[in-house]
Amino acid sequence: MIERILIVGLGSIGNRHLRLARDLMPKADIRILRHLAKNELPEYANGCFFSIQDAVDFAPQIAIIANPAPFHIATAQTLAEAGVHLLIEKPLSVSLHGISKLIETCQRHNVLLSTGYNLRFFISLQRYRKLLSEDIIGKILSVRCEVGQYLPSWRPDGDYRKSVSAKHEMGGGPLLELSHELDYLRWIFGEVEWVKATLRQQSNLEIDVEDIAHLILGFLPALDGNQLIATVNIDFFRHDTTRVCIAIGEKGSLRWNGLTGVVDLFDEGSKDWKELFRHLEMRDDSYVAEWINFFESLIKQKALMTTGEDGLKVMEIIEAARQSDLSGGIRFDVKALNIKEIPL
Repeated sequence: MIERILIVGLGSIGNRHLRLARDLMPKADIRILRHLAKNELPEYANGCFFSIQDAVDFAPQIAIIANPAPFHIATAQTLAEAGVHLLIEKPLSVSLHGISKLIETCQRHNVLLSTGYNLRFFISLQRYRKLLSEDIIGKILSVRCEVGQYLPSWRPDGDYRKSVSAKHEMGGGPLLELSHELDYLRWIFGEVEWVKATLRQQSNLEIDVEDIAHLILGFLPALDGNQLIATVNIDFFRHDTTRVCIAIGEKGSLRWNGLTGVVDLFDEGSKDWKELFRHLEMRDDSYVAEWINFFESLIKQKALMTTGEDGLKVMEIIEAARQSDLSGGIRFDVKALNIKEIPL
């Protein structure tokens, strides 16, 4: 049923989506929308466009928006108005401007809108969420989340200083680039009510964005009035690459390691961690699962795992973190955001 596919942007993630699209739909007509005219035809592609109007005239059924985040919304808005179903790579944008309008446009045109938070498709994270829902550690009292990697080691074949991650104007910085953590925390523990944040440039990395973000998140209070608090540390400079989440409960602690796919438990009275589950994800696995979910939502009306609203919620947390940092790290309520007063 899918005959025409548009991939917007051909960086590392755009190339990955192009390759997977060709694997999943070998007979589809797959075209690329690029911002610079080039003569060579990318492997797996049937052709390239260099203007959004030419891309719209192609009448794609679905589009993967994988250009830099500052350009996501404008591109997606044009395609949504043309009735194209959208999977937008994370983050949905670099600010809140235009996101609500895009969501409304998609609803009006009956267009699917998914945000590419692929960690939700990690089998180990799904098991972690399920175990927590089964009260394996009883009432959850605290959550601690860390993610970080030395930026020059992300893509060692290129100059990190020229990467999107390193540039403010391209939507760089760990708060945006590593916003997966904010998405899965609210997916597992509920909506965030307020944020306290400190954003800093601590290292000697040659970048013009923060290289570390320290966040404290307050989730919406439970029925008994208690409020779960999470600490989140996100950085670009640690050499011991880390992605871990620990939920601390009344009967022990449950830990997820996103690098090894291990979920382990420290029981009340134990002396060491006990492994409960292990599933090491191959690099393409979660993206393939994301594609399949997108297709099933389009063809079989299955619910999307990650929606445009999910992307909006993460951007609200990010904007609250920015406002908290600008105010000296004070608590900033997510509902207090006033888009009209926030500069682009």
